[in-house]
Amino acid sequence: MNLNDAAAARLDELQAQHLKRALMPCPVSGRAFDFSSNDYLCLSTHPEVIEAGTAMARRCGAGATGSRLLSGNLDCFEQLEAQIARFKQAEAALLYATGYQANSSGLAALLDKALWNGQEPLVFSDRLNHASLHHACQLAGVKQLRFRHNDVEHLTELLNKHRGSEQAKIIVTETVFGMEGDLLPVEELAELALEHGAVVYLDEAHATGVWGPEGRGLGALQTKAITALKALGHWVVMGTFSKAVGVSGAYLACSPVLKQYLLNRSTGFVYSTAPSPFVVGAIGKALELIPALEPDRQILHTNAQALRDMLHELGFNTGLSNTHIVPVLVGESSQAIALRTHLAEQGIRASAIRPPTVPPHTARVRLALNTGHHGLHVQALVEALRHWPGRKVFHSVDDALG
Repeated sequence: MNLNDAAAARLDELQAQHLKRALMPCPVSGRAFDFSSNDYLCLSTHPEVIEAGTAMARRCGAGATGSRLLSGNLDCFEQLEAQIARFKQAEAALLYATGYQANSSGLAALLDKALWNGQEPLVFSDRLNHASLHHACQLAGVKQLRFRHNDVEHLTELLNKHRGSEQAKIIVTETVFGMEGDLLPVEELAELALEHGAVVYLDEAHATGVWGPEGRGLGALQTKAITALKALGHWVVMGTFSKAVGVSGAYLACSPVLKQYLLNRSTGFVYSTAPSPFVVGAIGKALELIPALEPDRQILHTNAQALRDMLHELGFNTGLSNTHIVPVLVGESSQAIALRTHLAEQGIRASAIRPPTVPPHTARVRLALNTGHHGLHVQALVEALRHWPGRKVFHSVDDALG
């Protein structure tokens, strides 16, 4: 069998399992009824963001020309990193080209046994963490001690079992879960981590810009426990610029010494060309704008709660959602595809999320609200869901899990 035949056969298997993916057209003209976008604050089309990116490209060029460690360390990168650190209430920050790159190579460097005197660190990870976080553990060759989703009691049990261990303890979790749409109890987790001397690695991809003080993310909260963890270098925050910030790229906010370690040992940073200067300029302007967008954030959260209420009245299960991300759990992959197709026929764009992105039998259509959605758009979405021929009432998350 040649490669083409092997690939075609595997694609046929995925198609039969309703797991085959395909690129879908996403015309700009359809953004008003787009509930699949992560552009939560609509900053991707903000005139000032676009102009700032264009101005930076005119000054520094279209591309960075190389890795930051070679020819690509333009002054605009270090200026942006200082701005990111201030934005995140951190001492330092390191810029990455993508969020997947930041997680997979940044966290992998943090989990490297050589960093911990040759001992494998104990990694406590939420079972519903993003694939990039699991990939980091695979790259580092470490086992994960997975705790039940957002279950601090279960995490406490696991930490207590290893209370006497000399191995480093690292807690890895998201702050807003991109598929579930629920929030991490950050302050409670920080206190637990401090008690056990654990490092906390937070993924703020879906929180940056939307949650926390002035939209700085939940990792920017100020508590005694968080301050104490920062003093130890035990508060490491990752986030992206590809969602609410409206551009692309990612960051790790951390201590200055950890930044120096990462730029030496994080392979995704070391061996990648630096991001485009346009991206740098656009990010910088977006970060300037975000703190003043509190009214927009409040409208976003109010609309999300209203949408959940209307969906519950129709008998739909929105799972654990308490954020701007509202999943509609339908159980099987075929149903998720059918619902996505039905919405598309009504002119509404949404994402069908299937295993392995989510656990088996929890396929869903993921609805992501943004500040461009108004009453008309939300009502059209609800009406389309109301008239879905396959509508089925799920009385609880457990029912949807089968």
